[in-house]
Amino acid sequence: MDYDIAIIGLGPAGSTLARLLNPAFKVIALDKKVAKLQQTDDKGFRKPCGGLLATDAQKAFIRQKLNMPVDILTNPQIFSVKTYDLQTGLTRNYQRTYVNFDRHKFDLWLKSLIPPTVTVYNNALCTEIGRIIDGYQITFIDEDGIEQKITSRYVVGADGANSLVRRMRYPNHKLRQYIAIQQWFTEEHTLPFYSCIFDNTVTNCYAWSISKDNAFIVGGAFPKKEANRRFEELKKKLVDRGFIFDKPIKTEKCTVVYPNSVRDFCTGNDNIFLIGEAAGFISASSLEGISYALDSAEILSKIFNSHHPKPNNCYYKRTFLLRVKLYSKIVKAKILTTPFWRKLVMLSRIKHIKID
Repeated sequence: MDYDIAIIGLGPAGSTLARLLNPAFKVIALDKKVAKLQQTDDKGFRKPCGGLLATDAQKAFIRQKLNMPVDILTNPQIFSVKTYDLQTGLTRNYQRTYVNFDRHKFDLWLKSLIPPTVTVYNNALCTEIGRIIDGYQITFIDEDGIEQKITSRYVVGADGANSLVRRMRYPNHKLRQYIAIQQWFTEEHTLPFYSCIFDNTVTNCYAWSISKDNAFIVGGAFPKKEANRRFEELKKKLVDRGFIFDKPIKTEKCTVVYPNSVRDFCTGNDNIFLIGEAAGFISASSLEGISYALDSAEILSKIFNSHHPKPNNCYYKRTFLLRVKLYSKIVKAKILTTPFWRKLVMLSRIKHIKID
């Protein structure tokens, strides 16, 4: 075998795993992003993301003894989320302790913490994973366009919503997917804010807006076939509600998974492992996935480092509480995306903070 462990994808999950693995392992990591922030937007991959660090992700950083550099943070730091139900016209304000940050800088920072003992290929595309004796053969295209093949005993899928590793391991298991679209505008609001937006006539998922470093982001997750049309419809409705934006500075899109049952959480088998969004570990109620990426990567690193004789079984058992928590998010999402129940929750004014 060329390597002990091959990691496909270096988002928060893959980068965390690569950093926490014992340096005695021979590890290779393939990532679609470019290596440096200075390179232009049309090279590599940038994850469309609002860029808010949730409380659970902050706890993972505490456990892993990490402090986020100040240049990753963005302004302003806002401590509430304004929730809009466009169907009923209700608006509520809820306290949140998110940290506002630059997602692309965040991803590159996590990559920069990977030790030099890990072989990293940037701007690389994994194209095929095939079973061989005692392991897997991985085919990928490097940043020079050259096809390469390597072998590895273990393969870890950290490659997000469209995970090649997951599709190879579970070819008949289809997760619900949406197209996440967000646009950046020049900030023109007098008072910057975050918002969470619901309107079942536009999407049965949810939408959002975020103020960030003199920019205003509007986004949402929409059914695949009508994503662009529904996004434009959402923007028109937001303008009617007093949102201010003109021509977009840039538009970002990606696929996002939406777990709908416990069966949608797949941890892998036969020396294949899935972490982060590739495993379905993403909140159905908020589409927040960074905290679960960090947690699942940490769990798997401890299993590898302990040389557990049955790592797949152990990983499945140790992610039990994670899966229970994510199932509770599915229940919460079903309530929030059902107009009747959402209206009752907002009318109750539970945890609502009145703003004069």
